[in-house]
Amino acid sequence: MKNKGSMEIVTSPLKTYRLPPLILHPFSDASGPNKLLESSRASLMLQGLLPNGEFTPYELEQKLLDGRFCELRMLMYLGRDLGRWIEQCIEVIEREPELKSLGIRPQSFAALLVDDPPDNVREKLKAWGVADYKAIFARAMGLNAVFAEVPDKTLLNIEFIRNYFRFADHMFTCSQQLTPFAEIRSRNFQFDLFASGEYTRMLEREWQIED
Repeated sequence: MKNKGSMEIVTSPLKTYRLPPLILHPFSDASGPNKLLESSRASLMLQGLLPNGEFTPYELEQKLLDGRFCELRMLMYLGRDLGRWIEQCIEVIEREPELKSLGIRPQSFAALLVDDPPDNVREKLKAWGVADYKAIFARAMGLNAVFAEVPDKTLLNIEFIRNYFRFADHMFTCSQQLTPFAEIRSRNFQFDLFASGEYTRMLEREWQIED
């Protein structure tokens, strides 16, 4: 995501910095998958691409909105993990004298996640079945740039819920343009990706070896 005031960091091709691992926690409740499926079917029915059965337009609209709000909630939980990781990365930068004065800001790591994650991270996301990680990460961070907590559904305008993804795209763009920041590249900033359960098991194995 480009910023008119951004500048690319140029470092030695052999110089790499190790960032904290990005740990993602489960962010869906038991009813989540069903709501998403029903929302998708309701959208197709409203468009006339599937027979609507015995559902009224109002009922289909409610199913659609329930699914969209479920998506919004899931993205906000994901955004918390991304925001926590970015905070940890900033702490790393502050401990590196040669990096502290280069203009690396939270937006630098947000852009790294969206535009140029390391190959190992891309491959893992692909193995998880996450194809459009750019949009997912950007929207998750965009929503969390505006909402400190998941808002109550009754507080949100229906049009916002229906089209939350469009708003989230613009929220991310806006947050990236708030201040100039140095652009960083995965060739110089490496990190790993773990599901929370996977990371916990890895730590347990390490502790057993140490004991």
